[in-house]
Amino acid sequence: GGLDSNLAAKMMVDMGVKLMAVHFTGPFCQCNRGNKGCLMFAQQLSDDLGIDFETMPLGEEYIDIVREPKHGVGSGANPCIDCRIMMFRRATKKMHELGAKFIVTGEVLGQRPMSQMPRKLTLIEKECGLEGMILRPLSAKHLPETIPEKEGWVDRSKLLAIKGRRRREQMDLADALEIGDYPCPSGGCLLTDKNFARLIRDAVAHDELDMPIISRLKTGRHFRLGEGTRLILGRDEQENNRLDLMVGSDIGLEPKSCMGPSGIIAGPADDAMLDLAMSILAGYCDGEGKVTVSAKGEDLDVTRDVDRMERDQNEEYHI
Repeated sequence: GGLDSNLAAKMMVDMGVKLMAVHFTGPFCQCNRGNKGCLMFAQQLSDDLGIDFETMPLGEEYIDIVREPKHGVGSGANPCIDCRIMMFRRATKKMHELGAKFIVTGEVLGQRPMSQMPRKLTLIEKECGLEGMILRPLSAKHLPETIPEKEGWVDRSKLLAIKGRRRREQMDLADALEIGDYPCPSGGCLLTDKNFARLIRDAVAHDELDMPIISRLKTGRHFRLGEGTRLILGRDEQENNRLDLMVGSDIGLEPKSCMGPSGIIAGPADDAMLDLAMSILAGYCDGEGKVTVSAKGEDLDVTRDVDRMERDQNEEYHI
């Protein structure tokens, strides 16, 4: 779905290699442009090239490696090496099912500091039992010759020597190969975002990280009210609307006397915790003075006038 893998696919097709495209979908991808994400771009390119296409969702197994990454994480909560190993293992299984000979990726040497340096590429291949079986057409001339090249299945002279983090060469190549529509060049994983990573680490520390909570972690400001209990506040109208739809069996909060964020108390909450959540919410409301806040849940329907907790006072709760 990304620019690099699109280029690699087009190069292989032009060399007469028969491909099947595999696109991995996961909960942390943020590569979207307007209403088009990398999945739509991957499907469109596969259609244009006349190759088969399959999606592979990464679900609970992905959450497992975020909880306990064997090979550590990058600058955020991103377990890049474990993530690549998981994807290659899934791709290897599909390769054997198809009777295919090798795997092609759009990886570029040195582009991702954690997972695309020489030693890490070798480690990933070894962990997956794919030594010499992964062809990286964009950087092949910087890398050892692979089995597909040695066997003459692809022509090494037509492979490239791109490396590093700049994308100018890839964008020029996209123009030359007439790939005129592609997603953001570098894609994006939410786990590399340091603010989101903080939420992930907190959820792991409190044994809360699972698939259902991820959509909530992507929305709003989060506050730790107690063990197993968090407050989520919307940051704009769109997030307020999203939170209103997420309340479910939890407690929904809403300011009544002025404009302000919607909120959710997720987890058990006693009366003191309810007051605390209302006061934090009030601190993000317009105006001055007390704020009237309503709280509704399965067995709760109360409205209170609460004092505002100023934003510089809520740091001990803010995740």
